[in-house]
Amino acid sequence: MPAGVCGCCGPLRPRYKRLVDNIFPEDPKDGLSKSDMEKLTFYAVSAPEKLDRIGAYLAERLSRDVVRHRYGNVVIAMEALDQLLMACHSQSIKPFVESFLHMVAKLLESREPDLQVLGTNSFVKFANIEEDTPSYHRRYDFFVSQFSAMCHSTHEDLDTRNRIRVAGIKGLQGVVRKTVNDELQAIIWEPQHMDKLIPSMLFNMQDGDDMDRAGVGHPSTPCVSGQDCDENPSTLAESCFRELLGRAAYGNMNNAVKPVLVHLDNHNLWEPNEFAVSCFRIIMYSIQAQHSHHVIQQVLGHLDTHSKNTPRVRAGIVQVLLETVAIAAKGSVGTIQECRAGDALESEPATPPNLWLGPTVLEVFNTLLKHLRMSVDLELGESSRRNSACSASSAGRAKESDERIVQNAIIQTIGFFGGNLPDYQRAEVMMFIMGKVPVYGTPCHTLDTVKIGHQGTKRIQTMLLSSLIMVTSGFKSKSMSAALPSPFLDPLFSISLMEDSELRQLVLEILHNIIDRHDNRAKLRGIRIIPNVAALKIKREKISKQDVAFMKKHGQQLYRHIYLGCKEDDNVHKNFELLFTTLAVLTIELANEDVVVELVRLAVALQDMALSTEENLSMWLRCGVLALVAAYLNFLSQMIANTTFCQHVSKVIELRNMDAPYLLPEHVFRDKCSLPDSLDKDDAALFFQSADMADSLAGPGYNADRLNVPYVPQVTDEERLTRRKSFVDTISLQVDILASSLPDKSLLAEEITFETLKKAIDTSVLEDQERERRRQVMEKFQKAPFEEIAAHCESKANMLHERLAHIFELTIRPPPSPSGVVSVSSGHAQHQSVPIYEMKFPDLCVY
Repeated sequence: MPAGVCGCCGPLRPRYKRLVDNIFPEDPKDGLSKSDMEKLTFYAVSAPEKLDRIGAYLAERLSRDVVRHRYGNVVIAMEALDQLLMACHSQSIKPFVESFLHMVAKLLESREPDLQVLGTNSFVKFANIEEDTPSYHRRYDFFVSQFSAMCHSTHEDLDTRNRIRVAGIKGLQGVVRKTVNDELQAIIWEPQHMDKLIPSMLFNMQDGDDMDRAGVGHPSTPCVSGQDCDENPSTLAESCFRELLGRAAYGNMNNAVKPVLVHLDNHNLWEPNEFAVSCFRIIMYSIQAQHSHHVIQQVLGHLDTHSKNTPRVRAGIVQVLLETVAIAAKGSVGTIQECRAGDALESEPATPPNLWLGPTVLEVFNTLLKHLRMSVDLELGESSRRNSACSASSAGRAKESDERIVQNAIIQTIGFFGGNLPDYQRAEVMMFIMGKVPVYGTPCHTLDTVKIGHQGTKRIQTMLLSSLIMVTSGFKSKSMSAALPSPFLDPLFSISLMEDSELRQLVLEILHNIIDRHDNRAKLRGIRIIPNVAALKIKREKISKQDVAFMKKHGQQLYRHIYLGCKEDDNVHKNFELLFTTLAVLTIELANEDVVVELVRLAVALQDMALSTEENLSMWLRCGVLALVAAYLNFLSQMIANTTFCQHVSKVIELRNMDAPYLLPEHVFRDKCSLPDSLDKDDAALFFQSADMADSLAGPGYNADRLNVPYVPQVTDEERLTRRKSFVDTISLQVDILASSLPDKSLLAEEITFETLKKAIDTSVLEDQERERRRQVMEKFQKAPFEEIAAHCESKANMLHERLAHIFELTIRPPPSPSGVVSVSSGHAQHQSVPIYEMKFPDLCVY
C-alpha cells in the first residue's frame, strides 16, 4: 500500500523538483549526474521564470543535508548551482542569486573547513560573472565580515589554517571585484567595511614568513619559495591589497589608507618599521599617480597625532613619509618620460610635474618643520632634566640619540621632497624655510628664542640650515636675482655673521648649492695651490646681464661677508676650504672684468688684515688667511689667463715654498705645522703687491685704478640681526646716523678755501675722523647713564618733530577765499578778507 501511494503521487510533483532530485545519485560518491544536470539546465534556460523556485528548492535540500552532515550531497548541490549560474543570464536570475547567496552563507557559517572553502569557491565563481543589470537591494555586509574572520583563522593544523585563510582572502577579493565597479555598491568603501577588509589583508601579509622584504614593494614581485601564489596567504593577500588600491577612486583614498595606519598602530609596527615601509611601497606603486598627495597628507596627519609618542615611533613614521615622497617623485618622472616619448620629445629633460598644488606644498613643509622644532625641544628638555638630576643615565642618552634619528629623518624628507619640486616651487620653499630660521632682531621668524634658549636656537638654526642645504641641492636658476632675492639673502648673511663656525659653514654650503650652476664644486674640493686649472675642465658660461646687475647690487654684500668670515677666531680648516670654494665659484659663475677687480681688492684687503697689528688674530688664523689668499689668487690668475698676473703670483708662491711654507695651504692646514712667532710684513717678496697686480691688469676691460683704492667693508646694520652686537650698539649706530644727517651751522658758514678742498679730497683723514667720532659715540652710549641717553634721544626726536611741523605749516595752507580765511592769533580767531581783484585765477577760468 505505501509503495502504491508513492507510485501514484510521484508524477504529481512539480517538474523542476523532479529534475532537481534526479541530479542527486543514490551514492554521493558517484558525483553529479551529467545527463540529468543537462536536463535541469535546459529546463532552467527554457523556463527562466522557474529559476527562483529551482534555487529555493536547492537551498532547502542543501540546508537539510548540511544539518544531517551529508557533505557529498552538499558538494553536488553547490556544483549544480554553479553550473546554473554560468548558464543563465536572464532578468529572472536575480531571485535565484538570492537563494545562491543564502546557501553560500550557510556553508560559511558552518565550522567545517571544507564547507567554508566550498562556499568561498562558489562565491568567487559568482563574483566573476558580469551581470547585465545592477542590483538595487543586494548587500555583502555578511560576506565581508565572514571572509575577514576566515582571514584571521587560528586553526591548530597549519595546512588547514592556510586553506581557510586563502579562502577568506579569495572571498574578499571576490567581494571587491563584485562591488568596486558597481556604483550602487559604493558602500563597500565606507569605513566599517574598509576597517575589516584591509586589516585582514595586512594581517596575512605580516604573518607570511616567506615574504621577500627587499622586493615586496615592486609591482612585479614574484612568488617566492617555489610555492603557488594561490596557496600562499601572504602573496595572495598582497595581490588582493594591490587590486583594491588600484581600484580606489579620488574620494576613497582616505578610507583606504587610514585602516593601514590604524593597523600599524595596533600591532606596534612603527618600530621596527620594515613592514610599514613595505606596505606604503605597495600603496604608492598601486594607486594612481595623481592620488599620491592624498597618501602623503594622511601620513602627515598621522605624524601629528603621534607628536607625543616615543622618538622611534615618530622616526618610523617620518621614514615611511620619506619613502612615499621618493616613490611619488619617481612616478612623476616616469610619467613625464612616457608622455614625452609618445610625443617624440625624448631629448627634453624630464622634470617632475606639479603633483602638489596650492598650499599643499607649504603645508607639508610646515608640518615637518613643526615636528623638527618639537624634536629639538624634547631633546633639549631631556638634556636639561638629566643635567639637573646630575645623572648621565644611559636611558636619557638613548632618548637624545633617538631624537637625533627623528631630526635626521625629517631633514632627509624635507630635502628629498624639496629636491623633486619644480624650480619655482623650490624657490618658494627656500623662502618659507628661511622665514622659519630664528635670526635675532628680525620679526619674521615664528620661533620663540627666549623659551628655547641659546642652545635650542642654535640647534634649530643648524637643523633648518641643513634642510636648506638638502632643498637647494641641484637647484639651477637662470638668474641669481631670482635665486637669491633680498628677503632670502639678508637673513642668510646675518647668520653668517654669528660667532659659530658650524653655522657659517652651513651658510657657505647653501651659497655653493645656489651659485654653482655647473657643478664645479667637486673639482675645487679642498683648499690648495692648483698647478694647472685648465686640467680641471671647469664648465662656465658668459655672465648674463641679469647676473651683472645682481653683482652690482649685492656684490659688496658678498665681499663683506667673506671678509668678516675670515676674521672669526673659531675658524677651522673646513671654514677656509668653504671660503676658498666660495671665491672660486663666484669667479666662475658671476665674475666679469669689474668683479675680477673687486675680488682682487678683496684678496689684498684680506692680506693686509692678516698682516695688521691692530687686528687681534692668532698666528694660525693669520697664516690661514694668507694661505687662502695665495690659493685664490693662483686660481684667479689662471682663470683670467693673464700672463703677467700669473707670473707675479707664481713667483710669490715659489718664494713662500722656500722661505715661508707656513703661508701656503698645503702646510698650514696640516696637523703639525710649525708657525712663526710673528710675520715680517716688510719682506715684500713673500706677499702679493697690489701695484704689480694693477700693472698686470692695466689693459682693456679692467679698471686697474680701483686696485689703488683700499677695500673697506661697507658698514650696514646687519650686525643688529646677530649676537655679536648688543642692543646699545644698535641704538648708537642709529643715533649716530641721525646726528650725521643734520647739518652743522658752523660748517655751513665756513669759507671755502684751498685747504678746505684739500681736506675734502683727503679721504684717509676723513675716515680716521669718522672712525674716532663713531668710537666716541659708541663709548658714550655704552657708559653714559640711561637717563642721559633717553634725554638725548628725546631731544633729537623733538627737534625732528619741530622741523616736520614747520615744513608742513609752510607747505600745507588753505587756498585764498573772498570770504576770508580764519587765522588763530593769541587764542583769538581773526577773519582776513581777500579782495577778488587780488586773487589769481587759472587762465581757463578767466574769459
